[in-house]
Amino acid sequence: MHLTYHTIELELKHPFRISRSVTEVKKNVIVNIEEGIGEAAPSQYYGESAETVIECLERVKDQLGDDPFQIEFILSSIDKKIAGNFSAKAAIDMALYDLMGKKLNIPVYKLLGLDGKVPLVTSYTIGIDTPERMKEKTKEAKDFLIYKVKVGVKDDIEMVKAVREVTDAKIRVDANAGWNAEEASRKIDQLEEYGIEFVEQPIDPKDKLGLRKIKERSEIPIIIDEQLMTSKDIPEFVGLCDGINIKLAKCGGILEALRMIHVARAHGLKVMLGCMVESSVGIAAAAQLGSLVDFLDLDGNLLIDNDPYEGLKLNKGKLFLSDSPGLGVVPKDQ
Repeated sequence: MHLTYHTIELELKHPFRISRSVTEVKKNVIVNIEEGIGEAAPSQYYGESAETVIECLERVKDQLGDDPFQIEFILSSIDKKIAGNFSAKAAIDMALYDLMGKKLNIPVYKLLGLDGKVPLVTSYTIGIDTPERMKEKTKEAKDFLIYKVKVGVKDDIEMVKAVREVTDAKIRVDANAGWNAEEASRKIDQLEEYGIEFVEQPIDPKDKLGLRKIKERSEIPIIIDEQLMTSKDIPEFVGLCDGINIKLAKCGGILEALRMIHVARAHGLKVMLGCMVESSVGIAAAAQLGSLVDFLDLDGNLLIDNDPYEGLKLNKGKLFLSDSPGLGVVPKDQ
């Protein structure tokens, strides 16, 4: 199978600020394996960039064999050659699934034996800004039924309050490990009056004792994201959280995401599907698993101004998968 790639630069509608960084332009890599398409959405937090993705692709592009249906063998072989580098692996994984679906003339969700109806609505992320600007961003996205508000900085409770003042919709908050354990417990108490659905990654995931204390005293569910990469990481967080956030770019793609869902369920954990800043390619790939999870945060393509692809439909936060073969996305100019 022949692999090619090219980079895309995704321009954010607003500078996207979280507790540790600000993004205005995101550089991703589109991978094609024959007519299959995938997307690498690398994150510096996990030691990746478009350049490291390309380096990995060059190392493995001639070792894919000629049968995409041997995806487990292919990805296992790649894993031995490029440890880590999960977004690069995710792009290959997506492209292989897309290719399989196209060869069989069915959507990927059918290939996986899943329901193409996504029963959940996705949240829409409101990045850190002044309270007034966060009000404006929320009003701009007034058709959404759930908002995820980025926190983890000084005066962030005021930011949540500002969003609540302009919407009755559900609110989730994500601190991206921006608090310490004592601060997190105090702020979670303060957040209760704003009807928060859950708190994502309140503190450094390495602080296991802090996470346990937070979970034991919090009335609001706790979701873990940072540093929970693959299914092998899940057991160490059992008892420290109520659920996990799975991202294809963080775990290596659809195949590993499925493993994570099954392991999480075996441990009684809730599951959220999240994303990086991605085009409709990466979002459509994650959305194929939408019928298996409890929460969706698949808005990466909605935060950008220049998505080069289309195929997913959206109505008031509800995603509608295409019935076209594979992932169901095509270039907008096609």
